[in-house]
Amino acid sequence: MSKTCVITGASRGIGRAIAVSLSSREDITNFILISRTEEGLQETANQMKQGKQIECHAIDLTDYKEVENLISSVGNRYGSIDLLLNVAGFANPKSLLETSIDDWETTYKINVHSIFYITKEAVKFMKKTGGKILNVASTAGMTARPGWLAYASSKAAIISMSETLSEELSEYGILVYCISPGRCATELRKILAPDEDPTTIMQPEHVGEVVDHLLSDNGICLDGQNIIVRKQVQQKNTVSDKVLSEQTS
Repeated sequence: MSKTCVITGASRGIGRAIAVSLSSREDITNFILISRTEEGLQETANQMKQGKQIECHAIDLTDYKEVENLISSVGNRYGSIDLLLNVAGFANPKSLLETSIDDWETTYKINVHSIFYITKEAVKFMKKTGGKILNVASTAGMTARPGWLAYASSKAAIISMSETLSEELSEYGILVYCISPGRCATELRKILAPDEDPTTIMQPEHVGEVVDHLLSDNGICLDGQNIIVRKQVQQKNTVSDKVLSEQTS
């Protein structure tokens, strides 16, 4: 079956790694890559397996009319939207007293509101055929993160949204997954932890492999949960293999 996959935040980091990993799948033919950066999207497309139908769309996800028009065009042209991966994120870590209302609103517009809107538009097509939605949250949304108030709370909102949508959309045969990556060597992580050595933590490709597994036929019984993806640091400062564990609380 020829599937159509929409990926936001596909110009770098985890979004790019997911797109590259999924491009090796035979069941996904059409890829819709979305980000603000056209150059980054083209580089992602260049790294993907050849022979796929790849569209690059440099749009602002907070421009809801533009999002609506794009999803409507994709759904009508391909007949369905089978996979929606909400990866795009924003961070400007500050404490309560340092956080301006503009910072707060920008964080929520990108990390929460845009996911709500693009998901709503995609489900208008997905409810006819079923499909899978994957939202990228963060372990920052699971515990207290002083100094990261807007970012951490926005990711907590994504975890809750995913759990609710998993039950709400089940009647349409739509599965909703939520992953919370731990420390991962992305541009976003550099903002959150500028002094950290990126070579000592998980790489975006590791997350891409996990997402590939979740969206395959083997990813059953993992929807509706907040799934932690991280590399566990051992006592001797070595890094173990990728750990995929489920948040059950």
